[in-house]
Amino acid sequence: MPTIIMIEHNGTRHELQAKAGESVMHAVMENMVPGLLADCGGACSCATCHAYVVPAWRDLLPPPSEDEALMLDGVLEQRATSRLTCQVIVTEAMEGLQFQLPASQC
Repeated sequence: MPTIIMIEHNGTRHELQAKAGESVMHAVMENMVPGLLADCGGACSCATCHAYVVPAWRDLLPPPSEDEALMLDGVLEQRATSRLTCQVIVTEAMEGLQFQLPASQC
């Protein structure tokens, strides 16, 4: 199982074991990391699982779908590295993938 790293806005680091085939959001919720609400449960309809992928990983992930891009247009503090973690599906190649949570989700 790949290790995914989620960094809270305050710098607190969480190393999560994620199953290949599940979303990053699911792994974060299973590990009760604060700052990620996931109100819609992964349906890509609320953007409460917004996080910034660390720039080194940005081009290694599949690009956002049209639906994800539309949802990202409405988030606070959007950046070029913004992603909805419900839309990032874990693969074995994602060992060490890192995200940082935005201040707006503290």
